[in-house]
Amino acid sequence: MKKSSTFRSVAAAVVAAAGISFAGAARADSGTISFSVYKAAFFVGGSGGEGTLTFHGRHYPISVGGISGGLAFGASKTYFHGAVRHIRRARDVTGVYGAAGGGGAVGKGAQVIVMTNDKGAQLELSGKQVGLQVNADLSGIAITVK
Repeated sequence: MKKSSTFRSVAAAVVAAAGISFAGAARADSGTISFSVYKAAFFVGGSGGEGTLTFHGRHYPISVGGISGGLAFGASKTYFHGAVRHIRRARDVTGVYGAAGGGGAVGKGAQVIVMTNDKGAQLELSGKQVGLQVNADLSGIAITVK
């Protein structure tokens, strides 16, 4: 009898915890984000830019900054646009996103990237790049909702 009661208590706790985490995921929402980034690099690079987050019909200005290291040189400007997923409020987009990648542009190029921050916000971005840039590097960007 005692084992059965303990088992039922543990099972109820597991079901309740699963329900809470499912409810939390169900409340997460998505939006869109657009920004432009200027990047210059000679092995170590820096980038910065600004744009807009659209969430629940409101527009929030954002700033973007970052660093990269690896095999990288050149200068470019990239226009990114895409979806932001798994956010509950606009401020969830604020954070540091990391990525490893490679690419290049001579005149014009394209990029596609998926990144996640520590709050679970996920960016699914595509971009058009203009400039002269060659890279195989690790990079990180920080996005701040103003």
